[in-house]
Amino acid sequence: MTNPLLAEWAGDFALPPFAAIGDEDFAPAFAAALDEARANIRAIADNPAPADFANTIAALELSQDSLDRVAAVFFNLSGADSTPAREALQRDLAPKLAAFSSEVTMNTTLFARIDALWRERDGLGLGPEEMRLLDLYRRMFVRAGAALAPEGQGRMAAIKERLAVLSTAFSQNLLADERGWFMALDEGDLEGLPDFVIAAARAAAEERGRPGHVLTLSRSLVVPFLQFSPRRDLREAAYTAWVARGANGGETDNRALAAEILALREERARLLGYESFAAYKLEPEMAKSPERVRDLLMRVWEPARKKAMSDAATLTAMMQADGINGDLEPWDWRYYSERRRLAEHDLDEAELKPYFGLEAMIDAAFDCAGRLFGLQFRPLDLPLYHPDARAWEVTRDGRHMAVFIGDYFARGSKRSGAWCSAMRSQRKLGGEVRPVVVNVCNFAKPSAGEPALLSWDDARTLFHEFGHALHQMLSDVTFGFMSGTSVARDFVELPSQLYEHWLEVPEVLDRHARHAVTGQPMPAELRDRLLAASAYDQGFATVEYIASALVDLAFHEGAAPADPMAVQDAVLVTIGMPRAIRMRHATPHFAHVFSGDGYSAGYYSYMWSEVMDADAFDAFREAGDPFDPDVAKRLERHILSAGGSADEGSLYTAFRGRMPGVEPLLKGRGLLEEV
Repeated sequence: MTNPLLAEWAGDFALPPFAAIGDEDFAPAFAAALDEARANIRAIADNPAPADFANTIAALELSQDSLDRVAAVFFNLSGADSTPAREALQRDLAPKLAAFSSEVTMNTTLFARIDALWRERDGLGLGPEEMRLLDLYRRMFVRAGAALAPEGQGRMAAIKERLAVLSTAFSQNLLADERGWFMALDEGDLEGLPDFVIAAARAAAEERGRPGHVLTLSRSLVVPFLQFSPRRDLREAAYTAWVARGANGGETDNRALAAEILALREERARLLGYESFAAYKLEPEMAKSPERVRDLLMRVWEPARKKAMSDAATLTAMMQADGINGDLEPWDWRYYSERRRLAEHDLDEAELKPYFGLEAMIDAAFDCAGRLFGLQFRPLDLPLYHPDARAWEVTRDGRHMAVFIGDYFARGSKRSGAWCSAMRSQRKLGGEVRPVVVNVCNFAKPSAGEPALLSWDDARTLFHEFGHALHQMLSDVTFGFMSGTSVARDFVELPSQLYEHWLEVPEVLDRHARHAVTGQPMPAELRDRLLAASAYDQGFATVEYIASALVDLAFHEGAAPADPMAVQDAVLVTIGMPRAIRMRHATPHFAHVFSGDGYSAGYYSYMWSEVMDADAFDAFREAGDPFDPDVAKRLERHILSAGGSADEGSLYTAFRGRMPGVEPLLKGRGLLEEV
């Protein structure tokens, strides 16, 4: 029988035939797709005709279509709905795919064709997008080791294969620790918890086939537990388990893996002539150098730390008023901060949450996209990879733009966090291809028959990931290599973080923040209190984030540390980390940095992008309308549709007329007065 992963995908949108795909189909599909890709690469490299853009660069763009298609399905499912068979195959595939990548980028004949075209580029009559693609391909090959001597190429290939194995192991260890821990809660343990936390704990128990209620390490469950549980002993137990992921000893401990990953990254950079992995990694980014990254982070660190220390003193006084002597601990911060928010801003998460139903927030994200960019969303009744996943067709003026898949609830088979990916990316080469975009979140799933309610932070996450999705949906480039989110890492968070701002637009809340039971809109005075407190506790949030970014930079800026945990501790001492705040991502569970190279030496990029997103939303404020059509058109033209078709700085300047300063970011975080 024909492998469903390799057959032509039928239907209106050519979606993967999820109902027909079994785990046993992936290995043979990968084998066949790799064989096909190798044959295509050989044909390009050995083409007797002189190299030109069509027979080399454009041909490379189409050479791995089958492999890309199979990999997109597999890795989306591996992250969102893992099984033992998929985890085993992922371990097997990691070094094989890394070896294939090295085989391509270190093909000297192929690189000679690319290099010859690049050297003659000014006389080829290429358009701007073609010139950009040629530059990107040559840069990718050089940075992958194409110009190294054979001995160096061999070592580079071995490093990449080993890194692929280690990063896969890091991810799977983290998932195992998250999946394996839970804490049963009896009736007395539920004291003080709002109904929505109790319901989420009951649903978590149902998912595990257990009676009663359990606490898991899903952020959407453990964070509200830490906010509301008056039981300090239970908060400590939950927090300790949460921050210990990847550092519990035994087979799932990630500390030795992190050390080996850092050593191999340093060796990789030095093979290519860079003094550090950070210098290598940052060269193609907007930041360009570790020095510029550190400068930004430290400009924000000092006012953030000052604010956090002031807040810590206030929370400590509250705790001591409860008769608890001693220091404020990390498992105390969220509990007393929530009480302080109620006292100072009259905001109660239990009062707010019914106004942020999942369905209402999906509608809000869609409505804003419609008002800004003319997009419309039609639900689709299609078989997907999991019953929780849902799909919509995205259109504009009757034209098909994308298929959007939303997978919102936490489960044991899903890795933690939230992300956007693509089952298929947009391109025009070889015929118009429209994207299939996926948003994955980990919101607490309600019990049957109860509405799914989000926290304010959850709602921001939904808007954030949908901003990434818009970057994919509105992409309008010729080449898939630069489509959608294929941009510099410190630029990719601009569309996502910018989209979060629309959640804070009063008219959006008035239209969509409706009570999940009564359907009544959020009272205006509650809305105003919520928005007035939008920068509440930003000292804490900024400190925990910047600490992680500075540790990431320290790991990669010099010689690789034999003991990453010692470096982590030293950085935190040097910067004066408040004792009651921990890094947002400690080393053993820092998946951004160690589950692949994506955010390695790059965790700073959220803040780099935030400098732009704060300034970008000011363009709408200056126009006097958060949905100003002219500003929205500029945003789509120069940012959302452009992908990586031009230098990111020039794209932002084309949209805004200049590059921004840090002041809008500090203002947005409520830190400007602390400078």
